[in-house]
Amino acid sequence: MLSVLGNPVYRKLFGAQVVALTGTGLATVALGLLAHDIAGPGSGAVLGTALAIKMVAYVGVAPVATALLGALPRRVVLIALDLVRVAVAAVLPWVDEVWQVYVLIFVLQAASAAFTPLFQATIPDVLPDEREYTRAVTLSRTAYDLEGLLSPALAAAALALVSFHELFLGTALGFAASALLVLSTVVPKPKSLPRRRCDAHGIRIYLATPRLRGLLAVHLAAAAAGSMVFVNTVAAVRDGLGRDASDVAVALAVNGAGSLAAALVLPSLLDRFTDRVVVSRAAVTLVAVLLVGAFAWSWQVLLVLWALIGAGCSLALTPGARLLRRSAGPADRPALFAADFALSHACWLACYPLAGWVATAAGMTTAFLVLGAVAAVGAVIAVRLWPAHDPAVVEHDHRDLDPHHEHLHDAVPVGGGWTHAHEFRIDDHHTRWP
Repeated sequence: MLSVLGNPVYRKLFGAQVVALTGTGLATVALGLLAHDIAGPGSGAVLGTALAIKMVAYVGVAPVATALLGALPRRVVLIALDLVRVAVAAVLPWVDEVWQVYVLIFVLQAASAAFTPLFQATIPDVLPDEREYTRAVTLSRTAYDLEGLLSPALAAAALALVSFHELFLGTALGFAASALLVLSTVVPKPKSLPRRRCDAHGIRIYLATPRLRGLLAVHLAAAAAGSMVFVNTVAAVRDGLGRDASDVAVALAVNGAGSLAAALVLPSLLDRFTDRVVVSRAAVTLVAVLLVGAFAWSWQVLLVLWALIGAGCSLALTPGARLLRRSAGPADRPALFAADFALSHACWLACYPLAGWVATAAGMTTAFLVLGAVAAVGAVIAVRLWPAHDPAVVEHDHRDLDPHHEHLHDAVPVGGGWTHAHEFRIDDHHTRWP
């Protein structure tokens, strides 16, 4: 897995991801404590709303930003977006009103919504070999999981010396370091694409591909489970269990540890089982964990549940990048990554406020039951929409192409049309799944 770090461009981009994730992890802890400081027992509703605003930015900004920025020099765009995030993180320690939190979160996450799809779409260009790309995806997920483990631990240590406001300064430093690393490398130039490929075209490919429709339902199940962790940890630990701020960081670190453990075993699982088997079973596991959480509750139980949710989300979501790469050619890949970014975060947009509002109004038990039901719906839909037989090469007919079209060079005439087989993807020549 570490062999991909031999590529100097990827090594620097991976370093940028790591330092930015560390800063984001510190902000996750600090934002929850800021919400509790401003709103007290109502922090779940405040944090749920703040995270919903984050998802609004992700869903609304990602496709538009890809259309507007996709053809510009990627390095310049990525650095500029990092600098916007530095500025917002530096201002967050000074806010003392809920509305100020909401405004700054929207600006911060709008920049992230523009940054992330462009960054993700760059990696396949840097590592065109499928095996190397798979290793890079696994390594990126491992970094994400290590952040979930180490950033809360770092935050817990820092909170013993400083207030949570200083954690936002760590976030700013992380984004600044990311900008410097991107500045120091040569980022591949994007291909010149028709504008339609950078907006609705990606969503059309996504929704027309059966495996990706199933993946979207899995995103819903993972969002339901993850929302319990990201929205309700502060309220559950501080108000429900009466523990201190450092235990909030401990609970989040345990969630990250579960995610990391799953990421480490994932490559061997994908060697033995198909993506569909691993992902669907992980989604079912998340449903079971949420239902158990409704009927068993203590500090020790919370830690176990949070670890299992971390592991389940990691197993459910990490193979998604492989599916996206498999489902689009290089020309359509940036649009498809942006579509996945927007559609998956639409699931979080629904689940974040639901988790906060239900927990605040009806208690943690009801929140577990409601989100467990949402996760169950996602798991069932995923199994139904994602075909058990999902080969890469598919035999299919063409009846609307000129017989002399270059795409038909290996096709044979059958029943008034032309038939051939190749790695099938939705594109200009294949607008519907066979």
